[in-house]
Amino acid sequence: MRYRMQCLTPLLIGDGSSLSPIDYMVWKNQVNVLDQKRIFRLLAKGPRLENYLTQIKRAEKLDFASWGGFAQNFAGRRIPFEHPAYAAQWERLRAEHCHIPLFASGTKGPFLPGSALRGALRTAVVASRANQKALANLERAMKEEGPLRHPAEAMEHQVLGRSGHDPFKTIAVSDSAPVDHSAFRIFLIRTAVLVDRKSGPAKSYALAWKHATHGSIDGRRVEEATPILAEMATPGTIFEGDWIERSFYQLKETAQSLRWRDPLSWKNVFQAANLYAGKLLASHGKFAQSAGLPLLDRTLDELGQRLAAAQERGNACLLSVGWGGGLLGKTAFPDTEDEAYRSVLGAVPYYARAIKSGMPFPKTRRIVFLDNQPAALPGWVWLEMA
Repeated sequence: MRYRMQCLTPLLIGDGSSLSPIDYMVWKNQVNVLDQKRIFRLLAKGPRLENYLTQIKRAEKLDFASWGGFAQNFAGRRIPFEHPAYAAQWERLRAEHCHIPLFASGTKGPFLPGSALRGALRTAVVASRANQKALANLERAMKEEGPLRHPAEAMEHQVLGRSGHDPFKTIAVSDSAPVDHSAFRIFLIRTAVLVDRKSGPAKSYALAWKHATHGSIDGRRVEEATPILAEMATPGTIFEGDWIERSFYQLKETAQSLRWRDPLSWKNVFQAANLYAGKLLASHGKFAQSAGLPLLDRTLDELGQRLAAAQERGNACLLSVGWGGGLLGKTAFPDTEDEAYRSVLGAVPYYARAIKSGMPFPKTRRIVFLDNQPAALPGWVWLEMA
């Protein structure tokens, strides 16, 4: 079988590589990725190589006045900004904030790693099988034994089984075929955060934006917030690959010996994914309304319509994959208002302070700017069986 995945919002699935500020120059509203090997070969023929190496060693960003010609003539790739205003914002950024994470790429070009899809689908299946009893067992274990080093692992084993009995043995998802570099842009992302309004008898929240040195700043001063620049696939980009269901694990005898209720297939995996997506969209919708982000709210409504269409078709699902999804894209309990769930998180040192504050959890979201306006969450895709 073949899967077909279409990006609904900008998507970044990285392989750990990124561009440092001395790997590229910004010129004509695009990132010009320098072909350093070619530049070295050229400069080695004359006296300028030593000057170039000295500047690279000392510089935080390459001096366009001195070396801009390389950006024009020796660029291995040219990645346009999603909006022309981002070039000016890049100029104001300190060098440590100018590292640009890149989309996963191989020798033939950018591709979608199959593990990213499989991981998102696995999370959805765990969420469909986890229940209050499993959560209560985890809460009791943490009270009796103290904070667990990997609290989620025990629950995953409880609802899915350990590696020898893992129902995902039935499914393999290949990496996609490579896509053209023209499908990618440099998008700007900022982190939105809810803050307590502290006025009036009713509990209410206001929007702020994360700043690298000042913590957070008022929501009306969005241009001053520290941005993240990233290479992302544009909405509408399509990735295709192979979906394999191993027939041996579909046999009744095999399922019984592994103590499975039913072998996993793409149909029940997609059903779990759509249920999970609905819970995620509901949580994100509450955040968008509390923060007063109308464009984000409209994008979430459109995703809700696509979710309804996927459920009606039966051969498609919505997923949140890749970078920027935050905790909600990885937890089996998207309803973070559940008291038992908050009790478990409160026992984990990393989350204890946020839970004790009484604020909505999580109170932050990474927001992708479209046309220089906060408009979308990263990584939402439409997945269907071709």
